[in-house]
Amino acid sequence: MKKQKIWSVLLLLMIAVMAVLPWGMTGNAAEVSADSKSDVFRVGMEAGYAPFNWTQMDNSNGGVPISGTNEYAGGYDVEVAKIIATGLGKELEIVKTEWDGLVPALTSGKIDAIIAGMSPTEERKETIDFTDIYYTSQLVIVVNADGPYADAGCLADFSGAQLTAQLNTFHYTVIDQIDGVVKETAMDNFPAMRVALESGMIDGYVTERPEAVSAVSANSKYKMIELSDGFVTNEEDTAIAVGVQKGSGLQEEINTILAGISEDARAKIMDEAIQNQPAEAEEGTANWLVRIVTENWPMFLSGAGATLYISIIGTLIGTVIGLLVGVIRTIPVPQRGARRGLLKVISGILNVYIEVFRGTPMIVQAMVIYYGSALAFNINMNRIAAAIFIVSINTGAYMSEIVRGGIVSIDKGQFEAAHAIGMDHIKTMRHVVLPQVIRNILPATGNEFVINIKDTSVLNVISVTELYFQTKSIAGINFHYFESFFVACVLYFVMTFTVTRILRLLERRLDGPDNYNMAGNQMQVVRPEDLQRSTN
Repeated sequence: MKKQKIWSVLLLLMIAVMAVLPWGMTGNAAEVSADSKSDVFRVGMEAGYAPFNWTQMDNSNGGVPISGTNEYAGGYDVEVAKIIATGLGKELEIVKTEWDGLVPALTSGKIDAIIAGMSPTEERKETIDFTDIYYTSQLVIVVNADGPYADAGCLADFSGAQLTAQLNTFHYTVIDQIDGVVKETAMDNFPAMRVALESGMIDGYVTERPEAVSAVSANSKYKMIELSDGFVTNEEDTAIAVGVQKGSGLQEEINTILAGISEDARAKIMDEAIQNQPAEAEEGTANWLVRIVTENWPMFLSGAGATLYISIIGTLIGTVIGLLVGVIRTIPVPQRGARRGLLKVISGILNVYIEVFRGTPMIVQAMVIYYGSALAFNINMNRIAAAIFIVSINTGAYMSEIVRGGIVSIDKGQFEAAHAIGMDHIKTMRHVVLPQVIRNILPATGNEFVINIKDTSVLNVISVTELYFQTKSIAGINFHYFESFFVACVLYFVMTFTVTRILRLLERRLDGPDNYNMAGNQMQVVRPEDLQRSTN
């Protein structure tokens, strides 16, 4: 009976895996079809760098839908992108992407252009082309309004200050121009820097003036410091241009369109962007935890849904992969013959697979598989399908060792007894070993599931809008980072706690009842009173 329960559970897992495969192939085909359209202009941006770009919940003030989500993007970059798309005669599509993923997304063909407040530095020009400049700014420093550097006016005033800037930007390199400064580690996004500033971990961060004006307008806790001497920069460092693929042919077309936008028009667009950006509500208007949930629950829900979906399907497929690999690696190797050589080769390939995927971070695997497959093999994967694939093969590598350990833990006498009655390795595994192994590895499988729920947070580098990515966007909208991430923390805990409880219930179900009767042909224990009753 117990074995039937175990195989029923395994059958349900297989059905779930088979059910998702058509979805994955359909989604992949849909994205390839969409990408091949010549009438779509796909633009990549963070959608979290106000006033240049941000995320909002409706299409107010000219918001444009973000691909694959129910959200919209607004800001200066979005307005420029709309003008360019109109000039090209194409439909604008916004692809929300982490800053570090923008250039890989462009070079791999996932997007057609980067319009995200990016400066055309010499280092970036080696990889991608840039159009003419569409905005020029100056560098400033954002500090706490009540902090020790609120009255600073020149670079020398920041001697001893703890400063940082965004990773992979020239903002970070100019910090070295301040004598005696404490240069903190660069951060990958502005929400992270604002959290660090509010918590006192840093004294300020270097940014461009529009972003500083936006931050100060949205949150009275910040203050913008305009330096009397200023940083020494090249003109290209403080300029912003559109990034395109090398040799794409878009560079000249976009330059022609940008030339038609006057300086007055550009200034007006920026002024309107600053005015329309999400702002901090007045103090005491509402409890912020409740306000954040009520105003942004669709984003939290979609993020949590994506996290759960990827984790569930990835864990199921990974478990099946782990079972197959674990069984294959435990096949007895004969002493001689072609079968011995074949098993050695297969075992070697599986060992490489296991070591590679257990020995590299999932975030690196995501970058290599999603962007690398497009660059090297011209394979254009759907983002969600790619995420499921990455989680599945990563989980499979870990589960294969768990399964192998479960098989090895079975008493050798059971293998010998099965072989003695004529069972081969496959039958032994199916009827004797695996039913026990599956029950024994359930706790480890649940642990992998919980890990996957948390590890999906790294998939934002391939534009997957899971819970962590959505929370960063929400924090960028309301400037209340602790409250936003506290809500995310609660959601993560609810998901992991619920999964743990369900798996424990499943374990008890597979264990069967605590009290049971032995089979009829086994020794029976009879109570004396029952024996006396039967004789009477």
